[in-house]
Amino acid sequence: MSEDQTTSILLSDVSVQGDLVEKEKIVIDAKIVGDVTANKVITHQNSNINGNIKAKDIEVGGKLKGNLSSDRIRLTKTSDIDGVLSQKSLSIEEGANLKIKTETYK
Repeated sequence: MSEDQTTSILLSDVSVQGDLVEKEKIVIDAKIVGDVTANKVITHQNSNINGNIKAKDIEVGGKLKGNLSSDRIRLTKTSDIDGVLSQKSLSIEEGANLKIKTETYK
């Protein structure tokens, strides 16, 4: 990882009420009630987000109730999503639990 890229990490013992903004990369394994905005967002298996995520690159591995907006969205087999996805490219691993609407844009 280059030194000029910052990564914020929220572990599973963290709980956040409110919006999160990180200009670089954020890794989430925490409970969040609010929107998340960053360049890159990665959520892990223990994450539970009630809000929208907006980023250039999103990888979801946890629970999300909200909308995703990104150039690239990857949903891992541990993701559990209820919301609307808007993206340029979407990949979904077998086993993901989804209740979604999705729209691909150019």
